[in-house]
Amino acid sequence: MSSPSQSVPVTPAPITERRFLVPFVLITSLFFLWAFGVNLNDILIPRFKLAFGLTDFQSSFIQVAFFGGYCLAAFPAGKLMERIGYKRGILLGLLLCTAGALLFLPAASIGLYAFFLIALFVMACGQSFLEVAANPYVTVLGPSASAERRLNFAQSFNAVGATLSPLLGRALILTGVEYTPAQLALMSAGEVQAYRAAQAATVKAPYLLMAGIFIAVAAAIYSTHLPDLIEEADSSSAAKLHSGASVFSHPHLVKGVIAQFFYVGAQVGVASFVIRFAQHTVPGMTAAIAAYYLLGHQIGFMTGRFAGSGLMKIVPPPCLLSIFALGCLASVSVALLANGIVPVWAVVLIGFFHSIMFPTIFALGIKNLGPLTKRGSSLMVMAIIGGAIFPAIMGRISDATNIQTAFIVPLICYVYILYFGLAGYKPSGTSDIRQVGAQRA
Repeated sequence: MSSPSQSVPVTPAPITERRFLVPFVLITSLFFLWAFGVNLNDILIPRFKLAFGLTDFQSSFIQVAFFGGYCLAAFPAGKLMERIGYKRGILLGLLLCTAGALLFLPAASIGLYAFFLIALFVMACGQSFLEVAANPYVTVLGPSASAERRLNFAQSFNAVGATLSPLLGRALILTGVEYTPAQLALMSAGEVQAYRAAQAATVKAPYLLMAGIFIAVAAAIYSTHLPDLIEEADSSSAAKLHSGASVFSHPHLVKGVIAQFFYVGAQVGVASFVIRFAQHTVPGMTAAIAAYYLLGHQIGFMTGRFAGSGLMKIVPPPCLLSIFALGCLASVSVALLANGIVPVWAVVLIGFFHSIMFPTIFALGIKNLGPLTKRGSSLMVMAIIGGAIFPAIMGRISDATNIQTAFIVPLICYVYILYFGLAGYKPSGTSDIRQVGAQRA
């Protein structure tokens, strides 16, 4: 027996276990895939703004439709998954994503903005199923001590997809000549209609490609054994579940849902208007050039995800979340107060500090929920509705003043995230999630 004065080295818990390696790789591929659905919206906003002559507020309906679908589908997804399991829930989500992507083809042919919003809503419902299943699934695919780090690592590949999507969007969607409102006013009605139809048609190829990838991944998951892990907690937690106890009895979950609401609102709001922000602060910049700053924003996001996953070996996740929230506050303050190219680079830097927030808040929020994990996960995904609300608020402020002033909205969001990282994350109970077995899905 060692004496009290002797120090015992602590080995960090591994990311996952060998028996869960194949399921972990498959689920990680989903994180990569759905990044395209989310982040191509940032390219659609300036494209549809031109194609349909929209205001900033009207163009934000893209995010309203998308994240509204996320929110509305999340709770039904969680309830359904308690009955059918993770694997079937993931397959259903992939089929809904495919249907939404394919709806872009008739929407582009008809050239109706509302039709595109419906297509985005359907795709978002599918991605909501994937989020509800994949995030908690990753947290239990290995030791509890490394749950936050494991989810950040898996979400790092979501960031890779987020980085590639502006490149794909710029190459396939932001093409052709951009006409200013003054130039369009000099064109005939027929010429304007033909121009806008051509702008809308540029989305066909990328969304058809996405639909094919969704189908391929669904086929791979269907043909692979994916264990449906069972979460159990102590007898007290199990009794609460059977007695119909509410997940709202866990204060840290409620605070986590609020933090996720503010984070997603800030993340989507900032990314949605990177291009508009760059064009505002640097007059004369085209959308195609401004898209490079969106790419830089996403590269920072990806870099932060991988760096954050490594840092969590030595820095506790709540502490790292607080540090990154402070980084966001500093960056957005520069974006609000500076002029010229400096605020644009400050907005680019926000992408790095956003990186660890979603998976870290998610993992901390559902910690110690036991058999209530799927329900807690549903609430966490429902919080994504922030991505529908805050960009619309920013768009309204931008129309009334300017897009730079609108960045006061994410600043407010970061204040609450900082509070959650400092104190709000602390669980009130002592129950623990354990993997007690697996069954074929």
